[in-house]
Amino acid sequence: MQRMKFLAGVDGWRRGAGALAFALVAGTVVLGGVVSPAARAEVAAADPIDASMRACLARADMSTTMGQVQCMDNARIGWKAAVDSAYQQLLSKLPPARRRSWQKSQSSWLTSRDAEKQLLAAVFATTRGSTYVLSEADMQLQPVRDRALVLRSAVANASGPLPRRPRTCKADARCEHAMFDLNRYYRVLNSKMPPQSRPTLVRAQRAWSAYLTASTPLVDERGRIDIIGARVATIKRLSETVGND
Repeated sequence: MQRMKFLAGVDGWRRGAGALAFALVAGTVVLGGVVSPAARAEVAAADPIDASMRACLARADMSTTMGQVQCMDNARIGWKAAVDSAYQQLLSKLPPARRRSWQKSQSSWLTSRDAEKQLLAAVFATTRGSTYVLSEADMQLQPVRDRALVLRSAVANASGPLPRRPRTCKADARCEHAMFDLNRYYRVLNSKMPPQSRPTLVRAQRAWSAYLTASTPLVDERGRIDIIGARVATIKRLSETVGND
């Protein structure tokens, strides 16, 4: 029952924010744990990057698949700039020990994103149709947007108390359930991937695991669930996408 509730929450997050980039297609999960996902989504709803993307998506001359992808790519570039800006602001506000922790988290996030791009390319190479072209663009955009929101929240809370460090995952029932579901969807995705592409999935998952390890000391238990929940949603969505035409 707890697992079912967890997955319902994950799917709700993904559907809710998907209307921003994908009012045409699908969702977002906010990573981190300084501010609740709902609060971050509410604040981000008025962000100029999102507003610009919505306006772009509504333009008649951008109504083709490639036009819609261009709108999302422009938003992704905007959010990447927001990531870089917020990260530099954060480093300037932190004492050395916390700065090093965030540097490790950011480095592992960048490595994970590079590995994820290769995984997305491998999965969507097995699909056909304009819907999947849009879906891939959305899945490239959302994690960058999410990371920008996490870093902005960290900047806003840089002078506040440190979050209470999570217990081990085995001591946290929600974490154990989340990891169970992640592993279950991972096995499904692995079984459906073309054999030659499975190493790409392995590399992406290892990179994400390193990101989780590096970021866990910076968040509380709810924040860790946000990170894992985002991954569950991603792997679930890819497992339902691979091989479709």
